[in-house]
Amino acid sequence: MQLFKKSKPLVGLDIGSSSLKIVELAKSKKGYQITGFATESLGPDAVVDGAIIDAPGVADSIKRQMMVGKFKAKGVATGVSGHSVIVKRVVLPAATAAEVDASIQFDAEQYIPFEISEVNMDYQVVGPTFTAGDDPAMEVLLVVAKKDKILNHTNVISLAGRPSEVVDIDAFAIQNTFEANYRALDNETIALLNIGASLMNINITKGGQPLFIRDVSVGGNQYTDILQKELQLNFQEAEDLKLGKGGGPEADMVQPLLESITDMLIMEVQKTFDFFRETYPNEAISRVLVSGGTARVIGLPEKIQEVFGYPTEVLNPFKSITIGPKVDAAKVTSLGPALAVAVGLALRGFDQ
Repeated sequence: MQLFKKSKPLVGLDIGSSSLKIVELAKSKKGYQITGFATESLGPDAVVDGAIIDAPGVADSIKRQMMVGKFKAKGVATGVSGHSVIVKRVVLPAATAAEVDASIQFDAEQYIPFEISEVNMDYQVVGPTFTAGDDPAMEVLLVVAKKDKILNHTNVISLAGRPSEVVDIDAFAIQNTFEANYRALDNETIALLNIGASLMNINITKGGQPLFIRDVSVGGNQYTDILQKELQLNFQEAEDLKLGKGGGPEADMVQPLLESITDMLIMEVQKTFDFFRETYPNEAISRVLVSGGTARVIGLPEKIQEVFGYPTEVLNPFKSITIGPKVDAAKVTSLGPALAVAVGLALRGFDQ
């Protein structure tokens, strides 16, 4: 699924709230290999809730890291998420592709809280179904992103001297990464939780199709904030403690503080899972994979498994994708799940 269709090697650029991550992949008979990689931390207010606030600063970072990474591909695939993005499965009273197209253009406004003139829209037919009145219909995955949200990203990328070939949805990028690295049974329903610094993307997927997507404004920054505030630490000290790297006298005070944020995050996951069950009463989640920088917070995957009872693990974007000789393997491995979106975006260069 995408908003713009293209097929050629692309650099995957994930502009997150705390850092930007850039990944380039190559494909051979043996599979995918990461051939280029760069990352840079961003200032605390450069990107807020998925919107780029400091455009010149972020453009400079992109330009700098594109040079550092010596990427071959010129074109960029980037992703958007947050309140300006909506992904919905809808049932349309239509029987043919032409009828679906007409119906989408005509009916889309009732499914989205924005003016049609303000958005870019794409859709994918999931398959035939029936309306409540038993008439033939089509189930369609509708993807909508506000134009200003897309321009917010593409303008910054052009400011950095690069063309934006693809604008995708972060939740879809995570699914690309999952599918490139893991085998899933056709009838298996899997919850992918990508938890970044300020946003959590939730994608509940089955048989290669997203069933349910939701973005929630919670993330790793809340862990850092509470540690800074309660223990009078600077940002870096709090970040290290959050990931279990710090020590010292505060260590025994850290766990309860982290758990208070984990509980809040789990409440949002609970709401999503409840809503999913109401929407799809016949579907049962079989496992959960957690990605994003926050996946590395001590005890988070274990707590999710304990609360919901689903087998839960940290998603490894390099489980089946090999690390090329020119790439700093130690750095890429240590970032691991934080690179899941960037990898999924780079995979868009190989779409059939």
